[in-house]
Amino acid sequence: MAKRWLNRHALRGLVSIVAFVVLWELVVVLKLPYLKFLPLPGQVAASLGQSIASSAYWQDWELSLGRILVGFLAAQALGITLGLAMGISRTARRFVFPIFEVLRPIPPIAWIPLAIIFWPTTSLTIYFLVFTGSFFIVALNVLDGVKSVDQSLVRAAYSLGAKPRDVFWRIMLPATLPYVLTGATVGMGVTWNVLIAAEMVTSAGQSGLGGMTWAAYTNGVLPVIVVGMLSIGVAGYLSSALIRFLGERFMPWRRRI
Repeated sequence: MAKRWLNRHALRGLVSIVAFVVLWELVVVLKLPYLKFLPLPGQVAASLGQSIASSAYWQDWELSLGRILVGFLAAQALGITLGLAMGISRTARRFVFPIFEVLRPIPPIAWIPLAIIFWPTTSLTIYFLVFTGSFFIVALNVLDGVKSVDQSLVRAAYSLGAKPRDVFWRIMLPATLPYVLTGATVGMGVTWNVLIAAEMVTSAGQSGLGGMTWAAYTNGVLPVIVVGMLSIGVAGYLSSALIRFLGERFMPWRRRI
């Protein structure tokens, strides 16, 4: 039954991809307004084949994934810690939350000028920008997760002789894990957006998938621009899929039968 469902799901995905490519071909061939300058799918496929055969292409992948990994993990570590602290301690929430709420609405892209001035290297600048893309989302989701814990369960645990560390590890943390997963999934999407913008601005089109796409734009190579966009989409999809996979392993009770 599971194999049949997977085959049906894969077939539907394949049909949607084929339909998209056919529609793309028609749009270019018919020279519709504003879309007639798009490269043909065959041209993009040829450029993709050349890119895959090039070591520079995979170096760009490695750079972007490395930047995502460092900035995202730092955001998870500090965001989860801060969210738990604000959720558990009223004192921490009263002191930290006002500043947190002032900084949170600032778009990550708006940090670029200050980050370029403040951080001494391009790599540190991009790490910081990637960090800002996920940190506030993660911290806020974790805070909401702690606040959503049923207090009757906490009181019942204490009445049965549980210690604060037992309540934290056995009640609060498991109840907060779904919110951690949601924050990580949403934060990963925002993180890729920030990374590509940061690579385009700070790297001047010299490195990473964003830099590769920007260099193709400055050189007027449209098929390579599309290759860069597709590569970014695939990288983001794989990153989010990995988070969901890890979430299922840490939260087996949420697995679908």
